[in-house]
Amino acid sequence: MKAHIVQGAIIMDKMDKLDLNIRQANCQDVPIILRLIKELSVFEKMADQVTATEESLKENLFGDVPYAHVLIAEANNKPVGYALYFFNFSTFLGQPGLYLEDVFVLKEYRGKGIGTALIKRCAEIAKEKKCDRMEWIVLKWNPARKLYDRMGGKALDEWLLYRFNGSALDKMAGE
Repeated sequence: MKAHIVQGAIIMDKMDKLDLNIRQANCQDVPIILRLIKELSVFEKMADQVTATEESLKENLFGDVPYAHVLIAEANNKPVGYALYFFNFSTFLGQPGLYLEDVFVLKEYRGKGIGTALIKRCAEIAKEKKCDRMEWIVLKWNPARKLYDRMGGKALDEWLLYRFNGSALDKMAGE
């Protein structure tokens, strides 16, 4: 089934219409955001790793220093997905970039163009903010990789993700 975006709606076929709205989240959306994060963690087989709370999301997304931004996808006025992004900076380019931390759509709404619409809106925001690139990380087994490939995304096999967290971060910080 092919989806076509038409004036804020995704038309699935002649019989099925899905009214889609992509909007910037606000503080009142925190319970929705947390629920969707938990749904994503189940999909990624990492439910035991979610420690985010409504309080931490309110502070870090909508507090004095917002560290990230969230788009909410609503289908027929129901929240069905989200994208969480933040800005980074490339020293080589001397330009900002948009980093897409999460793109997630509830299972029953996948394949209807909602993920594509979320990514497209992030790309529009990147261009509005004069970003030179948009990047994200995806699990190797995630079937969404086929979508990213079709959209023109490129896997960067020569780069490895490194991370300090927990006790390793404490040690590096001298704690």
